[in-house]
Parts: sequence; structure tokens; C-alpha cells
Amino acid sequence: MQIRESAEDYLEAILVLSRKGSGVRSVDIATMLGVSKPSVSHAMKLLREDGYIAMDRYGTVTLMEKGAEIANRIYERHTVLTKMLEGLGVCNEVARADACKMEHDVSDESFEKIKEHLKAKGEI
Repeated sequence: MQIRESAEDYLEAILVLSRKGSGVRSVDIATMLGVSKPSVSHAMKLLREDGYIAMDRYGTVTLMEKGAEIANRIYERHTVLTKMLEGLGVCNEVARADACKMEHDVSDESFEKIKEHLKAKGEI
């Protein structure tokens, strides 16, 4: 399942916001990602058309199954890579920013080895 990096970021943001307990709205996504509301509106239209999300009549965004799969994969990569960088002594803010860049490009093989290494050390 190959989608653009920006779409992965939107799906991850929806996942993170949905875990906070309240409904996810476009304005929340715009605030979290630091993008304009029209950009979010356009992205939501494309994600909805491709079956990654659903929106109800009130504008509440929900991940569909295939959107949730991608969001969970990207979020796992983000958290594991952040932990790895912090374990190397990188401050949290920089580790999170760098993990956000790396999560899209690291190979599945490398990511699995990083996870195994952190698990062996008891860090995840």
C-alpha cells in the first residue's frame, strides 16, 4: 500500500487525535500539523475518495480500516524511532522531529532490526 508522505502524516494525525477521546475535526488536524484549513480540506477530500477516512455530516473524521492500518504503522515507526534517538542522547524535541522525517523512508528490514534491538534492551 503506497501513498504519499503527506497523506501518511494526515492519517497519523487523525489517529493521534482520535486517541485523545474526542471527535477529530479538520481544524484539530490543521493545528496539529501546522497547515492551513484549506490544505486539510483538500487532503480530507482525497483521503475520503480513496477510502482511507470517513466524515460524518458534522465534519468528524474517522479512519477506515485501510487508513487505520497505515496510521498505526506510521505511528509505531514514529514512536520506536523517537525512543531509539532519545536512547542515543538526542533531546525529545529533536528526536520527535527527526523520527517524523525518518518514519516514511526507513526500510521495513531496518525498522524491524531497530525494534528487535530496542526490545532486547528492554526499551520498548
